[in-house]
Amino acid sequence: MHGSRISQLLACTLLLTIPSVALGNQAQAVPQAVQAVGATLPFSTIEAESGTLAGGATIRRITPGAAVPTSATLELEASGYAFADLRATGASVTIRNTTNITANTLVVRASLPDAPNGGGITAPINLYVNGVLRQAITLSSTQAWNYRNSTTNPDDPHGGGQAIFLYNEFPVWVTGAPIAPGSSISLRKDTNSTAPSYAIDSVDLENVAPALKQPANSLSVVSYGADPTTAKDSTTAIQNAVNDARAQGRTVWIPPGKYLTNSVAPNAALDLTGVKVQGAGMWHSILYRRVPLPAPSGWKSQLTVGSGTTVADLQVLANAVYRGIAGAGGDDYGFNAGGSKGWLLDRVWTRHTDANWLSGTNGVVQNSRTGDTYGDGFNANNSNTPNPEKLGHYLTIRNNFARGTGDDAFATYSDSGASGTNGQMIGTKILNNTAVAPYWANGIRVAGGREVEVRDNLVNTVSSNNAMDISVFGDSGHPLESATITGNTLIGGGGWNGVRTGVHIGSPGPTSRFPNAYTNFTMSNNVIRGSLRSGLMIDKTRIKGTLTDTTIDGPANQGTLIVGGVTGTGTFTRTTTRNLRPGQVAFQNDSPTTFTATIN
Repeated sequence: MHGSRISQLLACTLLLTIPSVALGNQAQAVPQAVQAVGATLPFSTIEAESGTLAGGATIRRITPGAAVPTSATLELEASGYAFADLRATGASVTIRNTTNITANTLVVRASLPDAPNGGGITAPINLYVNGVLRQAITLSSTQAWNYRNSTTNPDDPHGGGQAIFLYNEFPVWVTGAPIAPGSSISLRKDTNSTAPSYAIDSVDLENVAPALKQPANSLSVVSYGADPTTAKDSTTAIQNAVNDARAQGRTVWIPPGKYLTNSVAPNAALDLTGVKVQGAGMWHSILYRRVPLPAPSGWKSQLTVGSGTTVADLQVLANAVYRGIAGAGGDDYGFNAGGSKGWLLDRVWTRHTDANWLSGTNGVVQNSRTGDTYGDGFNANNSNTPNPEKLGHYLTIRNNFARGTGDDAFATYSDSGASGTNGQMIGTKILNNTAVAPYWANGIRVAGGREVEVRDNLVNTVSSNNAMDISVFGDSGHPLESATITGNTLIGGGGWNGVRTGVHIGSPGPTSRFPNAYTNFTMSNNVIRGSLRSGLMIDKTRIKGTLTDTTIDGPANQGTLIVGGVTGTGTFTRTTTRNLRPGQVAFQNDSPTTFTATIN
């Protein structure tokens, strides 16, 4: 490792924590106190910066304590704030399969440059196993390199916008024998690798089980004319199967294949309400949205989930190129869930969609993944207008993985709506999830609500905002009446988007709608590590919090900062701040007359 003692601490934490804590394959290497944090997943991630370089390859990384860039960079958007940079022909990075997984699939997270006029480029990189060429892996920047605040469109590098969304994930079935534990895995820029540079962030290793078999009492979408070869559109066939299954009380079966949807007719979003939709596995059954680009205004490709719906074991993949629900970039929600009687998403994988927009009552999303999104990963909410089907009561998000999200990786948003008549959210639970490298917004955001629980989650690296934000949803947001935040490990944060930190706690202060509202929370047993600015910051007004057994490790600036103008109270019991940089303090209260800080 190179750089400061803090950068060494952060890098070592990431190398140990991601394969074993988040992914559960080398638990013996990690202290017991850390093992319960994050999602338990069937794959392990190995960071490219832990590998061996050759052919002129270099490691580029952010060093905590240095000036934070004022715009997105490849370093900030990489997990662990570091990546392997391959530029010359022959440049390579080699990692070793140090897991117990015999991998028949990989997910390579990488970045290629944009095309000079936008739209991306496509180029291969070669995969070697134990020094022997195994296959070429096609990488692309077609669905990356968006430009915030462009005056033309978000895909235009000449529109005056700021580059963001620099990486993509590339799932790969391994050609030949699976990659055994102990094997070396090399990615090399050979003569056929035509991109000028390759930024390699990480590699996931997974042994994917064979496809599931058709369940009893089910209707196959293929029997209704759906095409698993992607040659023709399957939207109508799938909807017809759903409609019949709903009427007959049967399951919808999606056999292995890649099914083209929403390629021929606008406003034809699939409605799965009231049925169980069963796929053969998230690597085997894929619903592919090939929306015409630029998309006609109002084009819908989201999957609607209502009361009594279960969706399991499938992937949703979109061809969208930039954010804007039903806009020209082809973007739409992954799943749009509501209903007063509960729903379940289990082992689903959404890619290149907008948020999984989750509302209703007693809904659960679990054991699922999302990546390269244009919006939030998983967003529990009460919608924007009053709706009995979208109350946002008792929603649970547990054991999920989100990487490279274009807004908060995991969030709960309680909004009173434009008229102020939308009710308060109650009972959101965000449990045992892993958030990696959101390129916009926060790792976890708690924005209002009552009886919110955020427990045992792992956030690893945040490019723009905070590892965790505890506040409200803008001026129309309901207050945070009560929240329990416990057992989370929050790594990084404090990125390029203004003054951000590891954990931010705030509120908009008194408003005409909520003149006496406070942000109320209890935090215990949380670890805040490697923030690029302060470890924990409290700002704005009206804060009432209790923080117990907080560990703040290696912040670039203060351990805890209470900015000027904060009102309220905070009780800090057994706060441990360590590895401070020279000249920084563990606790700084710039509101001593208005914010009462009790330190035990």
